Parts: sequence; structure tokens; C-alpha cells
Amino acid sequence: MKQQNSQSISSAAAGSSQSLQIQIEHTRPNLCAITVTIPKEHINALYTYASSDQKRVLQTIGFNKGEIPLEYIGKNYNNALTDHVQEFLFRYMVLPFLYREIRAHKLAMSGEPRLASIDLTYDQDGQFTFELSLIEKISIQEWRHFPFKAANRKKYRDLDRQVDSFVNDELAALKAFTADGVIAINDWVHFSIEPIYEDGTPVIAYEPLKLWLKMGDEEADVLVHSIFLHHRIGDTFTSKGRGLQAIFSNEFETNYNFSITILDVLHNAYFCLELFKKYFKIKTQKDMLQKLIEVFSYRNNLSQRRTMVEEALLLMLSKHNFSVPEHILLRQQEAIIDAICQNPDYPVYKAQKDFAERIEQLAEKLVKEMALLDQLSYHDNIIASDSDIKSYLNLLKRPRAKEFVYFDQPVSKIDGKEQPLCTEELRHICTREKAINTIIYHLTRK
Repeated sequence: MKQQNSQSISSAAAGSSQSLQIQIEHTRPNLCAITVTIPKEHINALYTYASSDQKRVLQTIGFNKGEIPLEYIGKNYNNALTDHVQEFLFRYMVLPFLYREIRAHKLAMSGEPRLASIDLTYDQDGQFTFELSLIEKISIQEWRHFPFKAANRKKYRDLDRQVDSFVNDELAALKAFTADGVIAINDWVHFSIEPIYEDGTPVIAYEPLKLWLKMGDEEADVLVHSIFLHHRIGDTFTSKGRGLQAIFSNEFETNYNFSITILDVLHNAYFCLELFKKYFKIKTQKDMLQKLIEVFSYRNNLSQRRTMVEEALLLMLSKHNFSVPEHILLRQQEAIIDAICQNPDYPVYKAQKDFAERIEQLAEKLVKEMALLDQLSYHDNIIASDSDIKSYLNLLKRPRAKEFVYFDQPVSKIDGKEQPLCTEELRHICTREKAINTIIYHLTRK
């Protein structure tokens, strides 16, 4: 791949008075460094806010509780403050900005960005540096007319009855839904969040962070429930709830005041058939039923949908020849093994003579599929909208519908507690799935 020279690009997040800057440097073949620079105004604002917040809990000789000067806190608790500010800004600003810029500059990365270093202190611009593994640029062909024979469904009448039953059950659930849009347990909530002062002024002159969060049904999720339940789309409110503090700070105890706006709600009470039809560009009831049969019809333990996707991607890869660096394949193999280790049957798998060979083959397959889909999305200007993200999450609500999702789903639950998902990270994941749907749509179009 022809490598570009080091380049610096300045980018401003929409709606912010102080821009974040990005510098992209190709350090060696198939590797680049991305440095995100945060203006000191944002850093200083959060340092001051965090220091003021700590006044309520810190106790030290010579000062009454709540009366410790900010200068004293900044000097004597600098390390803890710095760690907190780094963690907060990484989650609040850097990560969503990074994913937007990766797509804006059409970087064909493999895997996820790896945080390499942080250089951040009070009253100075801060820098977060990431490493990205890159795949060589693929010359995308005119693929829409490649010859393709889609896998056929099984002809069992029972499959039609199963699909009819699924649709009727969900229509009945929709008809019975009486919550009037109010957030309930197991719903997905899309919201914006930003720290504010008591008078409502934003702490940081930057756009609010947008997240998706599932209202989990475990005891560990109760702190979040108390904040979101009984709200609905369009509600804006403030909260100092403990469930919000942990979004930005794992180790540092805070009592920040947050402004929250509910942007959207995906109710779990029913599977939204309208979202499903829009997601797959379906116009008629008959076509919707045929599409659903794809995840009810199985052959050799593979659904018609899964077989169709695998064969379509195999065709696309056969027409686009490119190589993958060994270090990228090794990293993907490690990720696969880490995932398999969570399976109780891992010792059985590992004992197979061809275990290592199968892991190598799977790693190469996954890396090439994701690389091709990413570059196809750049070439054809495919990007997941907020509606696409909502439709993707809609598929995750029902075990059968999950079969329409090809790649591993994002991990939202850690230690039994639902975690918020950054909208821009989700957009990156959903764009790959949208690219798959685009390929299937055109290759099977009559």
C-alpha cells in the first residue's frame, strides 16, 4: 500500500466553541498513529469542576469540611485529579470524536484503536495517542451485478406457520402496549448527557455525549432505573444519580450534576415490525414474511440468512484479492481464543488436532470480511444512521431476530450490570451490518 506522509488535520466537533484537533501519522506500513489534542480550556474547566466537587468530601487538618481552597486540592490531590480528568475526557470527548474522524478520513483499520499514551496536565493542551493497524487499500469493483445464487429456504409448511405466529404475537404485543412511551425495564434508551453547574451552564463548552443504554433487569441496574424509568422521548432533566457517575469515573467518587435529554426509546414489549421493514427496505407484507423465514429455515445447523451472508461475502472476497499482515492475523487469533475461553467446552475444542489451523482460518476470514465491508462502505458512502442503529438494536430484542446480525454483538453487560454504549462506536459496528444488507439487497434483487 502506498503510504502517505505524516499529515495534520484540524477538526472541530459540531456545536463546540473549542475544537479538538487530530493528527494522523503513518509510522510504518500497515500502522498509523492518531493523536487527538484537547484544548486546555476543556481540561481546566473539568479540573476546576472536579476540585470543587471534592471540597464536599475531603477533610484535612487546618480546614473545615467544605472550606478547603481549590489551590490546595489541586496541589495535594493532583495525581488523582489528573487520572480522573483523563478518564472522563476519554469517554466524554475523545472516543466519539476518534470514531467520527476515522470514518471521515476513510482509514481502513483492522480491529479497534489501541490507546498508546496520554499526555495531560492542568493548563496545557492534552493529547491522547492511538495506534491503528491498517489494511491495504482495496480497489472496489462494480459488484452489484456479480452472479449470485442465494440459498433457498426449506419448503416445510410449518416454517410459514412459525413466522405467522411470530408476527401475530408481536402485533398483539404492540396492540396491548399501553405504557404511552414511558421507559420500562429492558427498553433501550438513547440519550445525551453533559455535566452542568447548578445554574444549568455547561461545565465544558462541547457537545453533549450521546449514548445507548439498556434498562437491565438485574439488581446491579437499580441505580440506573431510578434515573430513567417513567421518563419518555423529549424529556430533559437533571440528575446527580450514582448510576450516572460511574459512566465517567470508576475509581474517583463524584457527585456531578448532569443534564440528560431522552432522544429515543426502543421498547422491549414488542418487536417493531415497521423498523424491521425499513431496515431491510421491505415494502409488502409478503416480502416481510419471506425475509423472516430466512432465520426460521435451517440446514446443517445454519440458517438460510447465515448461509446467504457467508456465500455473498465469499463471492465478494473472491473478486477482491488483498493480503493481510501477519501481526493483524495474530491479534485476531488472540481475540478469538479469548472469546472461546469463556465457553465451558473450550478444553474439548482445544484438544482437536486441527484446532490451531481452524483458528487461523477463522481469523483470516473475519479480518478480510471486516476490511472489505469497511472499505466498501467508504467507497459507496454507506453509513449507519441513528434509525439504523435503533433497527439494529431492535433485532437484538428477540432470539430469532438476532440471527440477522452477522458479527458479534457489542458487549453491553459487565459483571451483571448494563453499560452504556457510545453512539459513535455503535455506528461503526452497525455500518458493517448495513454494508452486508446492501450487498444482499443488490445481489438478490430480481
